Amino acid sequence: MMHNRSIPDATVIPVLVYPDVAAAVDWLCGAFGFAERLRIGDHRAQLTVGAGALVVAQGDFDASAGHRPGGHSTMVRVEDADAHRARAEAHGARITMEPTTFSFGERQYGAVDFAGHAWTFTQSVADVDPADWGGVLADRGDAG
Repeated sequence: MMHNRSIPDATVIPVLVYPDVAAAVDWLCGAFGFAERLRIGDHRAQLTVGAGALVVAQGDFDASAGHRPGGHSTMVRVEDADAHRARAEAHGARITMEPTTFSFGERQYGAVDFAGHAWTFTQSVADVDPADWGGVLADRGDAG
């Protein structure tokens, strides 16, 4: 799989929504030992732990109400987003975003599975420096 500095190397990356990204990053790093990898404005951050990764995204989520759309999704890195999309649709996935190539070097599509879970499948198509699109790598020796 191609390396892209704009995305963690992990294959499966949960995306969790929090009302305050900075507070969530501080808490997750302090409580669970995550390390901040990349900050994207005030609305998104990438965290790492061991060989794993997590994306924290800005949004509203009422945990007391249980799961609702927008509360979480899962990102999975794939070799070929277009072929993967065709396979997913053939198996009944509802495609929510057609494959799109973004300035941060990823080609992504969105889908919802048979139980209503949201997924993003992403293919690295270029190795892009996060600074080129507004991301700020954390000041850590192992970031990147």
